[in-house]
Amino acid sequence: MGGAALAWQQFRFERKMFWRNPSAAFFNFLLPLLFLALFGAIFAGEDENLQVIVPGIAGMAVMSTTFSALAMNVTHLRESGVLKRIHGTPLPTSAYLAGIAGNAITNTALQVALITLAGSTVFGLEWPQDWVELVVFVVIGVACFASLGVALSHAIPNFDSAPAYVNAVFLPVIFISGVFYDADDAPEFLRAIAEAPGVGATVDRCGGAVTAAEHRAMPHLRWWLDLPPFALSTVEAGASPMQRVLVTPRDNRAMRRFYRAEFPSATPPPGYELVARNRAWRMDAAGDCGP
Repeated sequence: MGGAALAWQQFRFERKMFWRNPSAAFFNFLLPLLFLALFGAIFAGEDENLQVIVPGIAGMAVMSTTFSALAMNVTHLRESGVLKRIHGTPLPTSAYLAGIAGNAITNTALQVALITLAGSTVFGLEWPQDWVELVVFVVIGVACFASLGVALSHAIPNFDSAPAYVNAVFLPVIFISGVFYDADDAPEFLRAIAEAPGVGATVDRCGGAVTAAEHRAMPHLRWWLDLPPFALSTVEAGASPMQRVLVTPRDNRAMRRFYRAEFPSATPPPGYELVARNRAWRMDAAGDCGP
């Protein structure tokens, strides 16, 4: 039997073993689908948010079924001695690893297909406009995450610590890469505030000093308002006193979701007047230097 036939037999075996292990099937396959159902129910009817979440969960599925699955599986196979014993069998190592990789790739393809189908049929989103581009990026993602998963397995000392090592990479990546929110929203909306008519003149009349309600807004405001060093401060955790211009997030559902439990508590003092606002941010200034 040739190498390709052996790889196919190993692939079929891996598929059977995968579905006979309910916990592995849940965490490596069904978890992203549960995230999709949960966030789809929360944002039902909000196409703008669903357009971010559905592709984001598809990307998370690619990472889950390749990076996470391979890092943990290869570690388990190494620690249990399976990889060493494979060298004593007629099965080529390349065919064995091809079967394992094929199993992960199949899970990825099924998940991306199901998430895309659900996004269009259940949540009413448009079908992908460029299928070739979708396939290309999925293939690149599979290749990159699979390689990183195998590489990480070499750094994991034992299988008991594998979940900690994998999640230490997996969880921060999905939260900082915009899976559950559009990471560009806050800076772009801040830019709209900074460039609104009358904002620059108001800042100048107020002495060129601005207070932000929280620290993450500071570098963007300093850049778009062209402020000198130390002209921008924050009242977060009592870091600095409030200046005569204050930039705060709007207290609405979208911004509450963005900040969650860390929503800034700063509010304009009495006598401050509204200078500019959009659906995410507002700028207020002291009455004697406002518009």
